[in-house]
Amino acid sequence: EELMEILTVTSKDLKCNNPNVAPAHFLSQDEQDESQDAGVAIVKMGPGQRLKLKAIARLGISKEHAKWCPVAVATYRFWPIITVNEEQVATLTMEQKQELVDVCPDRILEIDDVTGSIKPVEDAWDKATYTEDLQFFQQSIKKRPEDDDFVTVEPSQDKFIFTVESTGAMDADEIVMSALRVLKDRLNYLAQEVENLKDM
Repeated sequence: EELMEILTVTSKDLKCNNPNVAPAHFLSQDEQDESQDAGVAIVKMGPGQRLKLKAIARLGISKEHAKWCPVAVATYRFWPIITVNEEQVATLTMEQKQELVDVCPDRILEIDDVTGSIKPVEDAWDKATYTEDLQFFQQSIKKRPEDDDFVTVEPSQDKFIFTVESTGAMDADEIVMSALRVLKDRLNYLAQEVENLKDM
């Protein structure tokens, strides 16, 4: 009965003469062994059919075609520096402090249960993306427009948050390290060309 069933040939069935080359379906042998996925379907074969296949493994880059891009999403944003002006915050009522905490949609602030002061939450650096509402509200509760802000959120000049989401062809950390190696090689090439121009 098994001989009469339709057979689906997948990427998992491909065997390469080079042990260092394998179909880019699983990130590791352990993942392949644990997965219930049979691989990417290539062709379905009926009883008595045979398949002769020649496959060529070609290394490409996404500059040539998007199919070689291992990155789904890559973003970066500045690391936020959140500073609470304790002297200014002390002039607020508890209701105003609570409003200051609640007005920020990212919930980057909280009231200290012991001191009653305002402080950044533990993972505020990860949450702080939209702080315009906080800025507008501060202006509305100041006694004088020229007074210092109660809370300031400024971008760091030497630190940022870089996020990479992989398509699954490569690990995210492997993508970043590979990109850095390419950048390093290009910078070395540029430096060498500049030196060659100086010698001319």
